[in-house]
Amino acid sequence: MLSFESDYTIGAHEKILNRMQEINMEQQKGYGADKICEGAKEKIRQECECEDAQVYFLVGGTQTNSIVISTMLEQHEGVVAALTGHISLHEAGAIEYTGHKVQEIPGHDGKIDAKELSGFLKTFWEDNSHDHMVFPGMVYISHPTEYGTLYSLTELKAISAACREYDIPLYMDGARLGYGLMSADTDVTLPDIARYCDVFYIGGTKVGALFGEAVVFTKKNMPKCFMPKVKQRGGLLAKGWLLGLQFDTLFTDNLYYEISKNAIDMASLLKEGFQKKGYKFLLDSPTNQQFIILENEVMERLRSKVAFSFWEKYDENHTVVRFVTSWATKREDIQEIISFL
Repeated sequence: MLSFESDYTIGAHEKILNRMQEINMEQQKGYGADKICEGAKEKIRQECECEDAQVYFLVGGTQTNSIVISTMLEQHEGVVAALTGHISLHEAGAIEYTGHKVQEIPGHDGKIDAKELSGFLKTFWEDNSHDHMVFPGMVYISHPTEYGTLYSLTELKAISAACREYDIPLYMDGARLGYGLMSADTDVTLPDIARYCDVFYIGGTKVGALFGEAVVFTKKNMPKCFMPKVKQRGGLLAKGWLLGLQFDTLFTDNLYYEISKNAIDMASLLKEGFQKKGYKFLLDSPTNQQFIILENEVMERLRSKVAFSFWEKYDENHTVVRFVTSWATKREDIQEIISFL
């Protein structure tokens, strides 16, 4: 059975596993206070061209979003996100569980529009009764988005400017950041993200690591007493060196970028193969998530050969499904599925 269900359905890159094996029996300090974590943090600062960046390693995406958002917001504040945002739909109410509201605004192929964001914030502050409402205290975006789309540098600057105008932080969910950075259609770099976002995370779980996300606070704005707050929320890993080792490896010799490019190359082959067979796409995604419109009968036949995700009903006879390539996808996998079509 081929699997295009997601980009976290396989283990880790062999260089990470080999390095774990090499130092497995070495004594390490606990809770991320080790030299490996410090080295990884320094590599990330250099890649971001942000020497003052404060870097912290956490285990998974939902945990990261929940901890970052809940520690940066005041009790009376919420976080603004697209209707299709991951924290809006696919995290089981994790943000609301912390006592903060997700304030939804329209999404356009997964992206929020800076003018609509400014309008939402302006309307809130011009309402004479806003003291009785949930304050918008942060803006959340995903890059790539939940639809595989990307913000342009112009769009990122405009959203950042709207946040600056209303003095609230911009937070980027980078669960699949590597795939966004290596897309041929992007003009956004890691230093750009560090420049225009107040906090973001570099995803490892979906980009070659066994687990782990690297949170980057770019404006010396890590919440006060962040570590005990992480511990309160169950996010403090005793063997923190396991996280540092993975990111240290990923950011050695451009490994993070090289394996991310593989996913993009394989997604391009997949897209081309489906297009040549006459299949249509819900939208034009430039990253590793591809949303294909299938006849229901064809979808059921495909399930016997390949794992993929249901996305949404298109009409009575068609369904949108999601195929995801990853850092580990092989050319032979793509050729096999195209042959089956």
